[in-house]
Amino acid sequence: MGGYSQSRAFVAERIERVFSYFPALRERARQRAGSLSGGEQQMLAIGRALMPRTRLFLLDEPSLGVAPLIVDKIGEILAEVAKQEQLGVLLAEQNASWALDVASRGLILELGRLTLAGDSSTLRDNPDVRSAYLGV
Repeated sequence: MGGYSQSRAFVAERIERVFSYFPALRERARQRAGSLSGGEQQMLAIGRALMPRTRLFLLDEPSLGVAPLIVDKIGEILAEVAKQEQLGVLLAEQNASWALDVASRGLILELGRLTLAGDSSTLRDNPDVRSAYLGV
């Protein structure tokens, strides 16, 4: 749907860009989305969101239900996409360790209230964050 109102050339260029980020999707291009693995479905959801060439990308729990190896790959791709597409990424994630690895800044919310904010490295080194969210 992200390319619905765009020219065929624009859509073709964006699809090729998505396939460059997620080569596994090229192999599964003729397959129904519901028959893809959890990780492939997450890649497809990210690819669809990239179609309109937005400036801000919102992700809610991209690691949920995805194998750890795929989660790491999604993190690498998000960093690459953000850089190449000049895209801001807002990530809501329960997996605090992974989120702090992916993000440059972080916010800690507790019951909907902001309790801490700062650079990811600063949050990762905070003893309260380490014990409450990182299990260290």
